[in-house]
Amino acid sequence: MTSADLTAGPHEDEPHGDHASKLNWLRAAVLGANDGIVSVAGLVVGVAASTHNDPKAVAMAAVAGVAAGALSMAAGEYVSVSTQRDTEAALIAKETRELEEEPEEELAELAAIYQGKGLSPELAMDVAVQLTAHDALGAHAEAELGIDPNNLANPWHAAWASMAAFTVGALLPVAAILLSPPSIAFYVTLVAVAWALGGTGHLSAKLGGAAVVPAIARNIGGGMFAMIVTHLIGLAVGTQIG
Repeated sequence: MTSADLTAGPHEDEPHGDHASKLNWLRAAVLGANDGIVSVAGLVVGVAASTHNDPKAVAMAAVAGVAAGALSMAAGEYVSVSTQRDTEAALIAKETRELEEEPEEELAELAAIYQGKGLSPELAMDVAVQLTAHDALGAHAEAELGIDPNNLANPWHAAWASMAAFTVGALLPVAAILLSPPSIAFYVTLVAVAWALGGTGHLSAKLGGAAVVPAIARNIGGGMFAMIVTHLIGLAVGTQIG
């Protein structure tokens, strides 16, 4: 094994930081779409049940739900990823200060990391010296912190991806319930939501490297439960008001 072997990632044509950044906004998009589907589906079936499928009431509730949910998702992702970015920046600043004040100790620490991964002491030190000469901060940030200092988490990417995905996901149950005959609108919406949640469950499992079938089952099961409960609450509220 050479020092070049250690610096090569699984995808040599794509930097690790770029890959992590893409996963960050993809995760936000999948979660946003999933929340849009489930929360707005529950909202519209509940309102439909309580108003005896009044299209105007359902449409007004849908508009309010989509707008509030999309903005809430965007704000939540922005705050969350901003906190992550601040933490990464603080760690990078600390590492930069240590490299300036204690270069020899930092070199020994980097060599120890590679030695802990199975390299001989001589090769580990050779790798540490070469990487430090090339990019000391980048080498230490990646080995010690798992951070690319040139590609920190971007809160705006996550916020926009989450907001757009929530909106797209929310439009499916809205279209299903408004475009279906009132007598079967609830069941059409159930089927449409189950299909969509199966898709987001499959994608989230692939992104996370998890088992696909359990992820899909959990996603669909949770969504169906939410819709049925809100539908029953809507029926109860509608009966009491009526």
